[in-house]
Amino acid sequence: MTTQSLPTKRKFTISRSAVYSFVRQNRRAVSALAIFAVLMAIFTIANPRVFTNPITYRAVFISIPISLFVVVPLVFVITSGEIDLSFPAIVGVSSWAFASAMEAGWDPFLSIIPAVVVGLVTGAVVGVLVTYVGLSSLVATLGMQFLLRGLINMGTEGIAMQFPTVSDTTLFQITAGRIGDLPVQMLWGVAFVALGWVLFNVHKFGAHTRFVGDNPDSAQEMGINVNRVKIMTFVFVGLGSALAGVLSVLINRNWWPSTGDGLLLPVLAAVFVGGTPTWGGVATVVGSSIGVFIIAFIETGIISAGLTGYHTRFFNGLVIITSLIGHRFNGPRYR
Repeated sequence: MTTQSLPTKRKFTISRSAVYSFVRQNRRAVSALAIFAVLMAIFTIANPRVFTNPITYRAVFISIPISLFVVVPLVFVITSGEIDLSFPAIVGVSSWAFASAMEAGWDPFLSIIPAVVVGLVTGAVVGVLVTYVGLSSLVATLGMQFLLRGLINMGTEGIAMQFPTVSDTTLFQITAGRIGDLPVQMLWGVAFVALGWVLFNVHKFGAHTRFVGDNPDSAQEMGINVNRVKIMTFVFVGLGSALAGVLSVLINRNWWPSTGDGLLLPVLAAVFVGGTPTWGGVATVVGSSIGVFIIAFIETGIISAGLTGYHTRFFNGLVIITSLIGHRFNGPRYR
């Protein structure tokens, strides 16, 4: 009897140890998931009819992937010790390139090429300004935000472009259509998060980004090209912003000069609420992606609870500050 009970006890111990190790290694992502679960429980209790209705989730899932395409690469930039405030304008100028190509009669698939090129080039320019020119990333990206938005306004004079028939194209069906009640773009958003997780946790690009953000001098001595790594993170933001811009045009079936304008604060809030700290070297792609869901559901939950849209900013701030306090005490702050 003694020999039969020992293996059972050992299996339980190993399992508990594995769970503890997983939670410890992913404490920031687990903390973000716990915050999201608590919020959803509160919203469901406040209005069960709304939050047990699949239509509510379908409506939110339509636009969430746009933020996911920007949040994932932004995690890399912040981990490297920099910040990027230009991504809303990059979304705007990249989507402008995509919309202009389609309006000129290009095939929708080919129209993606100029959008991606614009995003990559703009990200590279920002990276060069920060690394080789030596500008502060805060100042450089803020200036680029104004520059690109001004370029859009001058080039379009506020005129929008409409694409009512884009929903009949193959590109729309495979990127912004539906599988049952599930928006297809949600699958692309999750796939992009998975790609970001692999790059950050498995590929050397993620390791180099963490080393650079933790201590750039030590990273340089290790043979890592610090400037190249930082430029690559800004280029990645350009790519994600371009894809977000293309998806925005397809979802809305139109393009406006203000495309991307409303992304700045929600996306940054999602990154930090999800557990990516501001000091570099440490981050979580999954946690920050969960932060997108937290921010996206706040307004829906507030309105369904019987409050008005005037309460949205207050509760956004409350959730953000509470989340940051939780992350601060959930793990040691270190560089």
